[in-house]
Amino acid sequence: MVKIAVLVSGGGTNLQALIDAEAAGNIKNGEICAVVASRPDAYAITRAKQAFIPTYVMRRRDYGSAEAYGEALGDLLEQLGIGLVVLAGFMTVLSDAFCRRFQNRIINVHPSLIPSFCGEGFYGLRVHEAALQKGVKVTGATVHFVSEVVDGGEIIAQKAVAVQPGDTPEVLQKRVMREAEWVLLPRAVSQFCEGRITVQDGVVYIAAADDDENEGENR
Repeated sequence: MVKIAVLVSGGGTNLQALIDAEAAGNIKNGEICAVVASRPDAYAITRAKQAFIPTYVMRRRDYGSAEAYGEALGDLLEQLGIGLVVLAGFMTVLSDAFCRRFQNRIINVHPSLIPSFCGEGFYGLRVHEAALQKGVKVTGATVHFVSEVVDGGEIIAQKAVAVQPGDTPEVLQKRVMREAEWVLLPRAVSQFCEGRITVQDGVVYIAAADDDENEGENR
């Protein structure tokens, strides 16, 4: 059983999607064992407590540098025996050393089709504002491994979402969450915990499930 830690900063809607997926039996061979928040007032903490998941608060400003913060966070996760780290609206940029320490064991969900609208400064509503300003007809979400480059890790899965006439950033954000983020993230977490994900030459491959030989695909 892979122990999962979910890192959060805000409302925790993606955390809730993971909690619901685990409760429904859709995260195979994985268990959410910890939720780490970067803010003590993050509503995600309440969601975790309601699901009886241990919570921890680690604020970046309590540490002298990003490196010190990453080292302390990494030590906590290793003490807990965490095998997979999931970033679910985590607004603190992780140090390069932390990313290397947990290489190919950190998954993030980003609200666009990478490489569009990603990287430094693209988070939350800013992503959807940029997509609408550009006039794209299709947007979506991406689940990817985390590397030293912001939003630059290997892509695990993507799902397209149509942009509708009259969309506001807020309306588009909710549609992308509902149709893409909350679908892709639990699925990718389960695939990781089942040992079905491999990375070769910067490309992610997903093996077929034992009970569904037609499910495997390179996404």
